Amino acid sequence: MRLKLAIQKSGRLHDDSMRLLKECGIDIANGVNKLKAEATNFPIELFFLRDDDIPQYVEDGVADIGFVGENVVYEKAKKVDVAYALGFGKCRLSFAVRKNEEFTGASFLANKKIATSYPVLVQKYLDAHKITAEIHEISGSVEIAPGIGLADVVCDLVSSGSTLFMNGLKESETILESQAVLIKHKNFSVEANAILERLMFRMESVKKAKKNKYVLLNAPNDNIEKIISLLPGMKSPTVLALATPGWSSVHSVIAESDFWEIIEQLKAAGAEGILVIPIEKMIL
Repeated sequence: MRLKLAIQKSGRLHDDSMRLLKECGIDIANGVNKLKAEATNFPIELFFLRDDDIPQYVEDGVADIGFVGENVVYEKAKKVDVAYALGFGKCRLSFAVRKNEEFTGASFLANKKIATSYPVLVQKYLDAHKITAEIHEISGSVEIAPGIGLADVVCDLVSSGSTLFMNGLKESETILESQAVLIKHKNFSVEANAILERLMFRMESVKKAKKNKYVLLNAPNDNIEKIISLLPGMKSPTVLALATPGWSSVHSVIAESDFWEIIEQLKAAGAEGILVIPIEKMIL
């Protein structure tokens, strides 16, 4: 069998999804403007759909799994399971007000007109805070609503905030942190789940590789214990004797988040000739 995967047919999420599959070693035979494609070396078939439709296709079982933004998953509220966080497409759903206004919390929204493409999530927020407001659902260009008198406040997806700024608005409160996720149909066969586990194993290896760097360095043997203590690695660093007496080559892995701090400590401990190499895949 082939696992049926739904992804966005165009746009940034499409590009990131296809890049991830390629990094997982999956080759897709994709013609121009085709709505379906098959992998040539992995049991998976792709459906290219509108992102808003993906949760419905997965719920109905037309697709087994889908790559889609969390914001869409929770707005559509379909009966699907979120199986894996993909780590790209990060953004946030936030309220934004005019630059000269001060957002004082949920009470600020009372009796206001709110423009959004996410009425379900906005209503959920209002209900949770026992606030009554008027929601205007807009499919696009939400940020212009206050400027044309359609709304007092907007609730929209934000990445950098530059679009809000250009329209005289400022981000005020985030109600959802979002990223691309893998969703799956609730009734999965044993065979389909086995393929999904293989896919998720590959994706996790790619994700871990991006969060780490492979480091090679030369260390004086007098300081080797101190240098090793700075390099936890996956289990422990690899130490190899160099041709030069009194020196060793040390190989290890450093988390991206700790990289510069550890490199500075290694230099201070006497490490030389430090080479840093990206990791393509990382399998523990």
